[in-house]
Amino acid sequence: MNDTRDIPDETHHGAPAHTARTADAPHPAQAPHPADAPPPISALLDAAAQAALPVLRAVRNDQLGRPTPCSEYDVRALLNHLFQVVVAFQTLAAKKDVDFSRTPDRLGEYGAQWPDRFADETVRLVEAWAAPGAEDGLTGGMQLPARTVGAMVLLDLTVHAWDVARAIGRPYAPAAGCVTELRALAARMALTARTMNVFADPVPVPPGASDLDALLAETGRDPHWTAG
Repeated sequence: MNDTRDIPDETHHGAPAHTARTADAPHPAQAPHPADAPPPISALLDAAAQAALPVLRAVRNDQLGRPTPCSEYDVRALLNHLFQVVVAFQTLAAKKDVDFSRTPDRLGEYGAQWPDRFADETVRLVEAWAAPGAEDGLTGGMQLPARTVGAMVLLDLTVHAWDVARAIGRPYAPAAGCVTELRALAARMALTARTMNVFADPVPVPPGASDLDALLAETGRDPHWTAG
């Protein structure tokens, strides 16, 4: 996914305080579900956030101007976009309208504390999608199935973490289970996403390419992109 802001009304605050999980309190994403059912979106979002956060925390100030595989964004702009998405999709989980018409400069607002603030917002995101009924019905300006909308923010967390990792030269491995969900999403949404300039044209990949490389190529990314 190049940019979820192109999806009309699909995506939006408060001043978050750092949120810690207690050892004796189960995470809302860990609620039991039938063995033959797909994992809850909240569980996948939690896993994706835990995979992304080490990459985001590794970004240095002198790397914020670097280019990324998302050609319209440098690292700073991409982080602000991802921040916005993570906040916006909390509201979409509650079946409320959001405003994605402008991107706040949260890195400027939070300064050196932005990684902790981002981590707080991912906790809130997981909680929002773990709420009863969050995956039911329709949500967003396009009135898409709620689970599809939840998968959209999962896509951003996964693919944009890869974007940042490539831009700053860090390793990144997506959370288990996320790529399977996201390849199914891409198969359903790719044509619409390209029409709306959310995905670029697909990039060819050789036979036997990894699932992650195939997902990246479907969104229009070169899996072997480097900053040069």
